[in-house]
Amino acid sequence: MNWTAPDTSRKEPRYAAPERELLEGFLDFHRDTLLVKCAGLDEEQLKRASVEPSELSLLALVRHLTEVEYSWFCEGMDARPEDDLPYYGHDDDPNADFSETAQADPAEAFERFRAAVEDAKEAAARHDLDDVFEHPRHGATSLRWVYIHMIEEYARHNGHADLIRERIDGRTGE
Repeated sequence: MNWTAPDTSRKEPRYAAPERELLEGFLDFHRDTLLVKCAGLDEEQLKRASVEPSELSLLALVRHLTEVEYSWFCEGMDARPEDDLPYYGHDDDPNADFSETAQADPAEAFERFRAAVEDAKEAAARHDLDDVFEHPRHGATSLRWVYIHMIEEYARHNGHADLIRERIDGRTGE
């Protein structure tokens, strides 16, 4: 039987709330938006590349954002060792989140995405917005910046997801 991405509901973020609640609410909204873009699609549709030769697909975006969640919240902010985190990339292919989707199991990828989001939320909850870690490229990086960056990261990729979804079945939406 061919797996189909489940329906997902989104909770509209509040428009007036304390800063952390706003950041968490908008990030959760964007996390759910990615899943909404995938809802109802089967394995072949999720793996379909946007435009050849690009490896960009909805499944690749789910896999990529799984790694992004772990990278910023767990490895960066929470200082967990990279080797302890379930990244798709490996020595032979650091970009396996995109390049190895043809043989990927979508159900497993969606489970890993949900687990990454929960791990990221738990990591963030242990820190204040002003807590800082030393990023190898960016230097001192606060949790506040990570939230803003993640909202931006999801917003950009959700735009990609919207175009990919429209190409698959004509469905558009916010």
